[in-house]
Amino acid sequence: MTLYALKPRFQGLLRPLVARLASGGVTANQVTLLAAAGSLVIAALVVWKAEHRILFLLLPIWFLVRMALNAIDGMLAREFGQKSRLGAYLNELCDVVSDAALYLPFAFVAPFSSLGVGVAVFLSALTEFAGILGPTVEASRRYDGPLGKSDRALAFGALGLWVGVGAPLPDWMSWFFPLINVFLIITVVNRVRAGLREAASAG
Repeated sequence: MTLYALKPRFQGLLRPLVARLASGGVTANQVTLLAAAGSLVIAALVVWKAEHRILFLLLPIWFLVRMALNAIDGMLAREFGQKSRLGAYLNELCDVVSDAALYLPFAFVAPFSSLGVGVAVFLSALTEFAGILGPTVEASRRYDGPLGKSDRALAFGALGLWVGVGAPLPDWMSWFFPLINVFLIITVVNRVRAGLREAASAG
């Protein structure tokens, strides 16, 4: 079970806005690029002034905005005939770039280590790669958890809120990223296994 299961309800709330955007000429690819550009700008701002912890409050706010933008671009593509091959590439690549940018600021916060954050960035990309590979074995694009994109947004958004309000970060918090990385490895394994099961059933 992941937060991805709540996506249809979230989309329902956004549908009136999406219809207005479509009638105004906004395209799915524009929204995808906006989400990526916004992520890079927010991450750069937080890293630039990382000593000002209040700026980390931008992360949970942007994670929520980005989730909305990700839902909007998908709805524009599916429901308003805007699917394209370029859009498929942009959707996956921009998500990986955005995730990497938004996780990296935590490398500048003690007691987290640059290595732990770097491994999380790598494994997050690997989870998406494992999901994308589903269709290559005649399975669907896999979104299995326990730490999919939406779940990571919740985890890192909560951490950004913690840091941003100036809450103390005791030494035991150094285990945050090792634990996240374990769950990311489990997610990769689950997506590969689920894809293979689905392909075997279809075969």
